[in-house]
Amino acid sequence: MYRLTSKLIIYRKIPRDSILFRLSAICHRFYEEDYEKEELQGQILDEITALLDIATTYGFDRNLWHNYLAYLLAMTETPFTLVSEQVGANEGSVNHFAMRDLAVFKQLFDYDFTPIEEALSLDCFSVISNYRAVGKPERIFNRSVSEKVQELSARIEEAGNPEELYRVVTGFYRAYGVGKFGLNKAFRVGDEGGELLTPITAISDVRLCDLIGYERQKEKLIRNTEAFLSGRTANNVLLFGDAGTGKSTSVKAILNEYYDRGLRMIEIYKHEFRSLSRVISEIKNRNYRFILFMDDLSFEEFETDYKYLKAVIEGGIETKPENVLIYATSNRRHLIRETWRDKVEGDDELHRTDTMAEKLSLAARFGVTIGYFKPSPAEFKEIVKGIAARYPEITLPEEELLRLANQWEIAHGGISGRTAQQFINDLAGRPDS
Repeated sequence: MYRLTSKLIIYRKIPRDSILFRLSAICHRFYEEDYEKEELQGQILDEITALLDIATTYGFDRNLWHNYLAYLLAMTETPFTLVSEQVGANEGSVNHFAMRDLAVFKQLFDYDFTPIEEALSLDCFSVISNYRAVGKPERIFNRSVSEKVQELSARIEEAGNPEELYRVVTGFYRAYGVGKFGLNKAFRVGDEGGELLTPITAISDVRLCDLIGYERQKEKLIRNTEAFLSGRTANNVLLFGDAGTGKSTSVKAILNEYYDRGLRMIEIYKHEFRSLSRVISEIKNRNYRFILFMDDLSFEEFETDYKYLKAVIEGGIETKPENVLIYATSNRRHLIRETWRDKVEGDDELHRTDTMAEKLSLAARFGVTIGYFKPSPAEFKEIVKGIAARYPEITLPEEELLRLANQWEIAHGGISGRTAQQFINDLAGRPDS
């Protein structure tokens, strides 16, 4: 294995502390006969443990060694893989090196660990080659990454020659991309000192059809998003209105609806706005469309971080990239809290009108504003009935269902889609539902 990994050129950027290179060094020691049996056993088992950790994180199954190698191919960002993300298979001298590297990976796929197992009295490689993963809820692993990597792994197994393997891998890059942006739907700003953008692996699978009512609002959001994904002009969007009416749900649903068309989302909070320029620099040249999602956005009178957001929307010397839009939700139409002092002339501020205008102008930077308001009693009933229909365990007569829903909303904050969902959650959780 050491002789194989030492030949890599395009994929030489794979970290030296990866399982691949650590295991390669162990195999080298084995064949050089420079080892203590128990020590080498322990080192191999350490790598198998690390491999099982990755398999658990991403829900890998069957041949974990193949899944891991496919994961490395999918995650390694190099000039070659990034160009392949843009154009797929392409002509160029770099293909000579790429095909050689992929031939190495094919050999690694087929690597025979039997001599090591027999000499060291191990069976771990045999087990991970035919692994049956314990079933686990999707919320504890990244289903998106799992499905894509296992698909790539299976297609590499079937590839019969370097040319076919090259088409498989470059086709994967063109279809899904490479690295974290290729394999994940959504991201958040990381902790200071760490990676700037980290994947969000547990994402609800909500769809727009799950939000009952608000058809006009959803239509406006769809129209703007489809224009954005098609490369046509599109606007930043502000979804405002009453709490619990589906503003955030609509944005999350948009991600799920259009992820397979290259849409990605970055969740960013107002205390992170100072990082906006760095975030945009990292994503501006990628082959995806990014929505910067700002949930429950509002500013108190004393807060000034909104100026960072205004600068990004308006654009300074460097304009906002065409592959980036901002979708924000807020209970406030004008985002920044106004006080009576803002409205009344006084000696302490000669240009109070200018101050008010600056604050109110933030909302004006959003070309599309969509209002979400509390449903009428009749609409609330339809929402309750629609949500209840998704729960087969709820068998109450309609009249009784609506009577209980009315009692619930009176005691729990009034009419809204959120109140309806909370009522159904409570009802479905009762043993006698």
